[in-house]
Order: sequence, then C-alpha cells, then structure tokens
Amino acid sequence: MNDPIVQEVRRVREEMAAKFNYDVRAIVRHLQKEQKHSGRKAVRLPPKKLLASGRHS
Repeated sequence: MNDPIVQEVRRVREEMAAKFNYDVRAIVRHLQKEQKHSGRKAVRLPPKKLLASGRHS
C-alpha cells in the first residue's frame, strides 16, 4: 500500500539524514536547537520504570 503521508515522512527523513551526513548526534543537536528557538513549550514526561517482564508500568 502506498500511503502518501508515510512516503513524505520517509522522504523528509532521508533528506535530513543526508544533510547531516547521517550523523545522528548532529541531527539531534539541530532538532534541539530548532525546538529551543521555536518559542513553543515542550512537554517533558518523567521516564517510565520497566517491570521485570519488560512491560511499561
């Protein structure tokens, strides 16, 4: 199935990865910088503790 939204997300992801030479740390730094300067409030949730079975609590 060809989903145009999925195709668009994949295209943009590939373009961004290529722009930063597939360096994940560089991509994260860029996105964090953009987020900081966007003026939007980011929601930060505390991490969830995992149960022994690997399921979220």
